[in-house]
Amino acid sequence: MPDRGGGPTGPRMRVGRPSRRVRTLLMTLGVLAALAMAFVMFAGFWTDWLWYRSVKYSSVFTTTLWTKIGLFFVFGLLMALAVGVNIWLAHRLRPPLSAMSMEQQSLDRYRMGIAPYKKWLLLSIAALVGLIAGASAAGQWRTWLMWVNGVPFGQKDPQFNLDVSFYAFDLPWYRFLLGFGFAAAVLSLIAAALTHYLYGGLRITSPGARATAAATGHLSVLLGLFVALKAVAYWLDRYGLAVKSSDFKATGNWTGLRYVDANAYLPAKTILFCIAVICALLFFATLWRRTWQLPVIGFGLMVLSAILIGGLYPAIVQKFQVQPNEQAKEAPYVEKNLKATREAYGIGGAKVTDYEGKSNTEDKSKLREDADNAASIRLLDPNIVSPTFQQLQQIRNYYAFPSNLDVDRYNIDGQEQDTVIGLRELNINGIPKNNWINDHFRYTHGFGVVAAKGTTADTDGRPVFTESDLPSRGSLGEYEQRIYYGEKTTQYSIVGGPQKEIDYSDDSGEKTTSYKGNSGVNLSNPINRAAYAAAFNEPQILYSGAIGEGSRILYNRTPKERVEAVAPWLTIDGDAYPAVVDGRIQWIVDAYTTTNGYPYASRTTLGDTTADSLTAANNQRAVVAQQNQVNYIRNSVKATVDAYDGTVKLYQWDTEDPVLKTWMKAFPGTVQPKGDISKSLLSHLRYPQDLFKVQRELLTRYHVKDAQTFLSGSEVWQVPDDPTNKSGNAVPPYYLSMKMPDETAQAFSLTTTFTPNGRDNLSAFMSVNAEAGTPDYGKIQILKLPSSRTVDGPKQVQSQFNSEQDIAESIRLLRGGDSEVEYGNLLTVPLDGGLLYVEPVYVRGGGLKYPLLRKVLVTYGGATAFEDTLDQALNKVFGAEGAVEPPDEGTAEPPKSENPTVQEALDDAQKAFEAGQEALKKGDWEAYGQAQKDLEDALKRAEDAQSKTADKSGDQSGTDKSSGQSSGNST
Repeated sequence: MPDRGGGPTGPRMRVGRPSRRVRTLLMTLGVLAALAMAFVMFAGFWTDWLWYRSVKYSSVFTTTLWTKIGLFFVFGLLMALAVGVNIWLAHRLRPPLSAMSMEQQSLDRYRMGIAPYKKWLLLSIAALVGLIAGASAAGQWRTWLMWVNGVPFGQKDPQFNLDVSFYAFDLPWYRFLLGFGFAAAVLSLIAAALTHYLYGGLRITSPGARATAAATGHLSVLLGLFVALKAVAYWLDRYGLAVKSSDFKATGNWTGLRYVDANAYLPAKTILFCIAVICALLFFATLWRRTWQLPVIGFGLMVLSAILIGGLYPAIVQKFQVQPNEQAKEAPYVEKNLKATREAYGIGGAKVTDYEGKSNTEDKSKLREDADNAASIRLLDPNIVSPTFQQLQQIRNYYAFPSNLDVDRYNIDGQEQDTVIGLRELNINGIPKNNWINDHFRYTHGFGVVAAKGTTADTDGRPVFTESDLPSRGSLGEYEQRIYYGEKTTQYSIVGGPQKEIDYSDDSGEKTTSYKGNSGVNLSNPINRAAYAAAFNEPQILYSGAIGEGSRILYNRTPKERVEAVAPWLTIDGDAYPAVVDGRIQWIVDAYTTTNGYPYASRTTLGDTTADSLTAANNQRAVVAQQNQVNYIRNSVKATVDAYDGTVKLYQWDTEDPVLKTWMKAFPGTVQPKGDISKSLLSHLRYPQDLFKVQRELLTRYHVKDAQTFLSGSEVWQVPDDPTNKSGNAVPPYYLSMKMPDETAQAFSLTTTFTPNGRDNLSAFMSVNAEAGTPDYGKIQILKLPSSRTVDGPKQVQSQFNSEQDIAESIRLLRGGDSEVEYGNLLTVPLDGGLLYVEPVYVRGGGLKYPLLRKVLVTYGGATAFEDTLDQALNKVFGAEGAVEPPDEGTAEPPKSENPTVQEALDDAQKAFEAGQEALKKGDWEAYGQAQKDLEDALKRAEDAQSKTADKSGDQSGTDKSSGQSSGNST
């Protein structure tokens, strides 16, 4: 037909239609885009497989993968069939003729519109719900593996007499199945109802019956299935009461049945189960009766019963039976909670002993030797001296130490010595020039261990290193010093190829190396290179000439990442620590098995209970499993990660833990037996801090075994805030070699203190034997202080330090200029019925960028000392000071009078301080160092003079003290 607008018709008809060449090009681009997307997806899968194979844990990858695939297809297919079959059935049961009404005439248009596509629409809807359901089910792979591999706990709950494994392994899976059933029933009901409506089986405004008999029967069966599932839910809810959480003012996050649960909710759930079964049968009976009357009545009865029996009745019981006599009613259930919680957290064996809190020895000088034997006082605080390690042992800017170091034990000079240790790891921010080659090929690893004695410092306040320099040398002997895997190593490196790596630098220049380990994934294969180029979004991996034969890519390099990847069913401790074991640097990682399904055991949030002043300050330490809520935890696995080749080994530590046994069944061969732990490795294993922090938080309430005392709340403790800073966060626990009152020898221990709830005085001291391989490992001991009188707690001791006039004046002078005073860990040691507090004091000032140990604070039985060394402080506190040493002959300072006054000493201190500031302005560091020594000497003489004047009697003593104070103020 000619174009009524005029003009040639051919060209106008072809406007906007692409040519064959353009169509071919667009199709090609589309195919290429699809292939690119497919390759990116394949790259992620392929690189994961290559990584797991490289660490020899490919079974973890395949087991997890096939489990997810199986769950995806099984439950996706079930959901697709459930929805698809019900849509098909609703279409098949449609009435042959539709009613003559406006409603049906409007629906005719939709029926005609979808008629050609009915089959595809049915398949699309079924596939969509199947994909969603399958993806959801795949996320339940842990629940499935625990259910199918679960082993019994050998302990039964006190209410239903079922093994704990039912609540930990079975009930979660049953609840998932129930939730899936509800979803399938609801989606099927909605899909069937819409189909019936579309094809006239259900009518809203049409005259006559609102539903056909076929539609009534179909929908009734689906409603009956929904109500039947609700009956199953009521039955499972009965068992769920044993692991139900609720707020209870006496216990906080209560788990388990209380009086109202056992006497109101439990019978209510049983009654509602019976009503739901009857209601479901009434819906099924509609197939024969073809009326909604009885099912609707039954459903209304079930809803009304749920409100009255399931809601109102328990509230009445709580109000009129429990509240008037709560302690008597709840006591039997509290006893169950006490027992279960103590068992679930491994604190059932905690030994609580009464402790006097004061010494009965009148002559304190007799305790001087006992103080040395009570503990190896660790003056080097690993959370403060990292900058000192950095300044003195960094050597090159591209090395760095962690912000807080670790405490371990090493045999030095034939004796076990508490040692502060850190690794000289790679610091990518310190590389002289950042580019792709430098960042990923040349600067690839750290180098060497740096260690120092924990109990002493040199005369300048610096650590006494037992392993130092570059390459490191000292008491640790020969070992592989290259650190390719570490806490600060967070990016990938490509090693072993044609590009040489920087090893370390010394006086003769820069040394290079090439990685010889078997770690990482080989990049010689072009497919591997392409996969990693896509996975890491780095095209240069594909074509760079720096990659060749033998090149390997290292990634997932932090110890935590590697252990989490090979054992995704473990919860990892926040602090991995290094140790030199059999000529290798090994990262030791503590790992936990947990569950939140232990009946009657109260829950705790791991991220909250493991937080303290260290995790809050500049993220010095990671917090374990931030939001994980658990009510059972075991340190069941000790893992190691080789710092050179990244080898991950998992060792069974808790041989009785049923959760670990379950996972070992699910992933056979991944965890090695405990007997494979070497003696050299065993000597460095320790009790983990995060587990200890969880246990101490529970022991603030669960140290009591009597239900009445527990309910009264009179014995509730709290973990005190860290007194050494103003963060307001909990004091961290401290590792310390010490002996408890009933012990004859020191043991490597983890310690903490408790104060009464809302108060600052001391209520208890807690320690756990942290020395692995000893019979008492894991033994928790609590020294309970008397409640009839107050014993100073950490905050009060710190305040006492700060308020002592002489100490405060000395600290003021130490803070002179731009110097800063930093308080180290406040250590608590039981001694002869009393408590010995020791706190190192560091000064960071002037041109110094790092803290030095300058003073030691000690208090015992009300006596306080602030001295240059621990020995001097202990001597003063226990009244065992020796004769005053004469001054050095070579000093340029004029000799002081034999008994200087406080005024003279403080005048000298002021002069020394001013001389130091003058030297600082001139940049004369030698003069500044001498002035600092003079300042310390003057402060020491001021303290000696003050103590001597304090010994004088009556008014003379008061006059001298007043004079000293006046002098100090004028200074």
